[in-house]
Amino acid sequence: MTDIVQLLQHHRSIRKFTDQPVAQDRLEAYIQAGQAAATSSFIQATTVIQISAGATRDQLAEWAGGQAYVSTSPVFLVFCADMRRHQLACDLHQAEMLSGYTEQFMTATIDVALFAQNVVACAEADGLGICYIGGLRNNPDKVSSALELPELVYPVFGLCLGYPDQNPEVKPRLPLSVVLKQDRYDDSADADLIRDYDTGVRRYYETRTGGNKSMTWSEQISGMLKKEARPHMLPFLQQRGFLKR
Repeated sequence: MTDIVQLLQHHRSIRKFTDQPVAQDRLEAYIQAGQAAATSSFIQATTVIQISAGATRDQLAEWAGGQAYVSTSPVFLVFCADMRRHQLACDLHQAEMLSGYTEQFMTATIDVALFAQNVVACAEADGLGICYIGGLRNNPDKVSSALELPELVYPVFGLCLGYPDQNPEVKPRLPLSVVLKQDRYDDSADADLIRDYDTGVRRYYETRTGGNKSMTWSEQISGMLKKEARPHMLPFLQQRGFLKR
């Protein structure tokens, strides 16, 4: 139990990988562990697409914002929320499928996140490093077209996997008392705690970048949230058959 806690608490994003290949049988074991994750009402709404090195991978790297490690990581996976198979299940029983509900979108997306985190835990326990790639949602229509995703399927994020060729520090997380509440929501002390936390985050960035980046957590979040956050996602998801009601 101690080993599991330490493993999870020492997660880092890895963006540089060695050339050592990841054995396919190990990768498939990680995917099977992902399948064992909790799944809402047994919907099993995750599809994973393994992308070989080459032109498609390079396109995905470009569409994700020019993240080169999408091209160079030994393994790159695209995790999709998939309700297409539920349409097939309804077809098998000549049942009309009532789709487009917000709850369905939420449960399918949550399923993907739980599945992926099991994969990540297994990979990191095997000595691999990972990096989630949310940047695929910069161009979800292009990604969907390239991967031939049908209606009721959308790309949630990508995942780079490989043996680390760097050893970054663990990024400090928020104080536990900001995250863990007792019996009710009480954030009366959180502002002061976040100010103290900001000091540690600034120190982390300055150390990691050799002084090239000096930013607190609250500065980063406030800067991010005063900008639009992929407003194209709602019409894209509605075109895919999600979030219609």
